[in-house]
Amino acid sequence: MVESFLKYLKYEKRVSKHTLTAYQNDLDQFLSFLKEVFPDHLPETSDYGIIRSWIIQLVDSGIKPTSVNRKIASLKTFYKFLMRQEVIKKNPMTKIRVLKTQKRLPSFVKEADMVNLLDHVVFDDTLEGWRDKLILELFYATGIRLSELIKLKESQLDIRSHTIKVLGKRNKERVIPFHKSIVPILKEYQQIRNKEVNMKKHGFVFVTDNGDPCYPMMVYRIVKKYLNDNTTSEKRSPHVLRHTYATHLLNKGAEINAVKDLLGHSSLAATQVYTHNSMEKIKKAYDQAHPKA
Repeated sequence: MVESFLKYLKYEKRVSKHTLTAYQNDLDQFLSFLKEVFPDHLPETSDYGIIRSWIIQLVDSGIKPTSVNRKIASLKTFYKFLMRQEVIKKNPMTKIRVLKTQKRLPSFVKEADMVNLLDHVVFDDTLEGWRDKLILELFYATGIRLSELIKLKESQLDIRSHTIKVLGKRNKERVIPFHKSIVPILKEYQQIRNKEVNMKKHGFVFVTDNGDPCYPMMVYRIVKKYLNDNTTSEKRSPHVLRHTYATHLLNKGAEINAVKDLLGHSSLAATQVYTHNSMEKIKKAYDQAHPKA
């Protein structure tokens, strides 16, 4: 049933490749546990006690609560699938509870550091230089995910309306505006790219020096390099720039539901985590200004 479940996720739920791999890894670990500790049981015959034993083993082995909770979420989805398929009559995950975790605020880059990076750092007048600058600008201007940037195609850019059309998680489409100042950067990059690179017919915006689509580790290294050299941020990744985009919008008074739609979040709860960063700024202003503070 595991194979059927993975096919369901891939073809019906249309989850991302990364998400599918995570589900597969979690279920493979559970199957290995059953084979070693409860060899007479399959996932379909496992009960609450068996699953709880696996969770206890994970905790005892030092796995972080957040990782354990992800595995619990994977099993919850799997057993819901088995219930819908009428493979089982009772869901063993009903009484399973997630572990308590310490809430961590999203890391973000200070506004002054972003201004310095994008407005004052000199990028090389080369394909690499213009590509790096455009990658950083788009991450900060739109808050798109790493996977969305890599898959961005020329047909998804609308220079006239200053928007990009993004295909996010579960193939949900959204349109994100960007500032007109990005247009000349985009045009310069496209001009150099089309002149120096043997463009292949994939249609992607960002390419390597030989014309292939950019890959995740390449973009990750680019972002890490510039954030490391020009900011005080402890974490340096494309996702930090997404956090930065959301935090700065809320700090400037953007309506949270609008930020939710721009980020492509399915629920408001995922966006509300950024309000904690904004609240810290509000508290600081209160402490400085209120007579009784």
